[in-house]
Amino acid sequence: MKKSTVIIVLGVAIAGGIWYRQTHIPSNATPLASPSGETETAIPSISLPPTDDPSTPDPIETNPVETSPPTKPVDNAGSGATKPAIAALLADSLPNLTIEKNKDGLPVVTNTSSLYVLVNKKRNLPANYEPRDLVVPDVAFSFSGNSPKKKMRKEAAAALEKLFKAAEKDGIELKAVSGYRSYATQKSIFENNANTKGEEVANRTSARPGQSEHQTGLAMDVSSASVGYGLEESFGKTKEGKWLAKHAADHGFIIRFMKGKETVTGYSYEPWHVRYVGKEVAKDITKKNVTLEEYFDDIASSINRKA
Repeated sequence: MKKSTVIIVLGVAIAGGIWYRQTHIPSNATPLASPSGETETAIPSISLPPTDDPSTPDPIETNPVETSPPTKPVDNAGSGATKPAIAALLADSLPNLTIEKNKDGLPVVTNTSSLYVLVNKKRNLPANYEPRDLVVPDVAFSFSGNSPKKKMRKEAAAALEKLFKAAEKDGIELKAVSGYRSYATQKSIFENNANTKGEEVANRTSARPGQSEHQTGLAMDVSSASVGYGLEESFGKTKEGKWLAKHAADHGFIIRFMKGKETVTGYSYEPWHVRYVGKEVAKDITKKNVTLEEYFDDIASSINRKA
């Protein structure tokens, strides 16, 4: 009799537990974890058929983790290799980072071989500096024979060849007049100008030794028959001079000593003097209509603002 009573009571308890689970516990409820790491349940574990109640959330969609779509790489150069921003390109050539005084207290540039080296009245090249990659560009010159002033640095020489070919295609005849000059050659030129024109005039129209872009191998004086292949300010008003000013940047060159910027550069307007800085920089400088000095100032300011 006692055994029968126990079985009946146990059956009622189990039935009651099943009824409680069906009416009070969601089918997707998560079992409780005990401190020992084992799963605990308050009622016997019994499999139940899935509910069709639309109000019951699907376990997989409960508290979903939001993820961002993968970032696609950006190719700034289109179909070619990605190019760095201009500011990053020039960061190592900023004027304040590339100058030091020599034993005589003279401010000397430290990035002599850089395509972006800034040389002017306040920034001197070492007296013994000579580019290692000087070559003679395959262009027409205003004089015959061999001469160091026919030379340019290799990259600049290749760009000058393309510039002259583009001019020829447009019916413009240009000739190269003077490229590389050594420190000694520039010294002789300045002293001669100072003796014949006076030092004040010479200082506006020619560079002192060590302060000439020609020593970098990145500059070339260009002229035409319309001015007798001379280096005259009137060249800027000729069709050749106008073409050069308009298309120089397409091949990586800038008109280094601009009209109206004499107080910035320290030199008179020279429409014949082109300086190689690469296409990207040349186009940006020309678009902004600034000197190389002003351009570096803008780059430095931009970097400082972001710092």
